[in-house]
Amino acid sequence: MIETLITLIGLFAFWGAALGLVQTYFLYPIILFTASRFRRPSQLTTSIDEYPSVSLIIAAYNEEDIIAEKIENSLELSYPSEKLDIIVFSDASSDRTDEIVSSYADEDVKLMRIEGRVGKTECQNQVAAAVESDILVFSDANSMYDPNAITSLVRTFSPEVGCVVGELRYSVEGGVEGESVYWKYEQYIKRLESAVNSLVGANGSIYAVRASSYVPLPRGETSDFAEPLSIVENGDAVRYAANAVAWEQTGDSTQSELNRRKRIVTRTWNTLSNYTKLLNPFEYPVFSFQLISHKLLRWLSPVFLLLVFVSNALLAALSSSPVYDVTFVLQLLFYGLAIVGSITDRLSIDSLPYIRIPYYFIVANYGMSVGLYRFLGGTNIVTWETESR
Repeated sequence: MIETLITLIGLFAFWGAALGLVQTYFLYPIILFTASRFRRPSQLTTSIDEYPSVSLIIAAYNEEDIIAEKIENSLELSYPSEKLDIIVFSDASSDRTDEIVSSYADEDVKLMRIEGRVGKTECQNQVAAAVESDILVFSDANSMYDPNAITSLVRTFSPEVGCVVGELRYSVEGGVEGESVYWKYEQYIKRLESAVNSLVGANGSIYAVRASSYVPLPRGETSDFAEPLSIVENGDAVRYAANAVAWEQTGDSTQSELNRRKRIVTRTWNTLSNYTKLLNPFEYPVFSFQLISHKLLRWLSPVFLLLVFVSNALLAALSSSPVYDVTFVLQLLFYGLAIVGSITDRLSIDSLPYIRIPYYFIVANYGMSVGLYRFLGGTNIVTWETESR
């Protein structure tokens, strides 16, 4: 009787958790792709009869190593200079960031120093309230834009669109390849989401908001996740502009990417807790499905992985079905490859993708598990630290 009960619990845990993993990583993009085939192609870009005014708002905290390159990159953008304001906000930087930005004052680059180390979201609120442009473009200091990036963002706006997200591409030279591979997969999902309905998040490197659609946010929320959610909540759409390209270097070590993942997931759990209304399928039938599939289940994947492994071990021992023996061996093989990937990473030895990618996947899920643990413990992260570059 007890063995039968344990087997039933194991079956429920195994197949339930496996379904969660399959849904977020495989079924969701397949469903989006299928739905996009039945959607009438929309005009994703429009001609510009009159260029709207744009404020390029650059986030900086102790960015003395990169801020000059970012400003030079911004001055070379093809958008009409008389319609483009370049504003760098400094979140109480303690290095030469402010001095470097101020040296570009003759080229109409504005510095807004914000005291108190209040975090990126509050800084963006203050800058958004101070400018009078039609479109606000938010960028990180280490994100380098293609010359036509802002023009491409602006052309994607239409009356029902409140936010447009650009495409962040990673250069993997000297960086972590697993992050770049994962990001390409994420880009594909964003293109499909935009074709079907709305994106469920932006990225802090390149996204634009219509000034009239901007929603001031609590400082503890992740701005590039919370702002699109707020815009959808207010009835506007969020679109993807794949030809509005920004470039960044991935972290120079797996540890730096792990730290970033911990920080992001901690903040996004705290953010999502303020937007549970959007999880209601009766009020937001399509968007709630997207938010659950793309974000909620994804961030729960460490829990699913643990449940699948433990329940599979029980079923392999208790069930007569060879299916669970095979799935358990496949799991052991996957984790074995991840361990080999860990060793080669520590020894700085080049390894094949089928070794690197499982290792990065496990590292990313470990970071997500830490973020979930911090959120459940009541922890949030408001400010950010600049990675050495």
